[in-house]
Amino acid sequence: MEALEKKIINEGTVSDGDVLRVDCFLNHQVDVRFLNEIGKEFHRLFGNEKITKILTIEASGIGIACIAAQYFDCPVVFAKKSKTLNQSGEIYSRTAHSYTHGHDNVVTVSKNYLSDADRILIIDDFLANGSALAALVGIAEDAGAAIVGAGVVIEKKYQGGGDSLRARGIRVESLASILSMSTENGIIFG
Repeated sequence: MEALEKKIINEGTVSDGDVLRVDCFLNHQVDVRFLNEIGKEFHRLFGNEKITKILTIEASGIGIACIAAQYFDCPVVFAKKSKTLNQSGEIYSRTAHSYTHGHDNVVTVSKNYLSDADRILIIDDFLANGSALAALVGIAEDAGAAIVGAGVVIEKKYQGGGDSLRARGIRVESLASILSMSTENGIIFG
């Protein structure tokens, strides 16, 4: 998505530690009009797949998934990173390593919200090592749901997570694919 690549170049910054900061428009302060274009693009890519639910992970994926869900006319289910008092009953759970936070999270979804009748589209903001998406795939598989694919806003291709998921037969569509990035050389898309 050319508009996304331009926005990353113009508004994003590369920080030490291999971190791309796009928090000014994607995952802290949110440019809702731009997210709407992202939602339209996910619908263009997956609109013929009869999606019944979009699955994401808290927190940054929720806004993106909700805007995309308007185009699919389906609910959003998000995996919680900690069990809460209002989450009762049986749950699906998997461990996901957070690259940004540097620790593991046990992510959970109530069994009330996913079933073998569902056709799931997984959506998230970033794909790096693939741990978060792999956890969501595992949860959907545990529910017996059909995984239609995964849509990610930004993929750091050089970290291999997307390749790992694709090797498992998961359709992964990234709106911006980064081949390399550094504070010295900037961002190379491809």
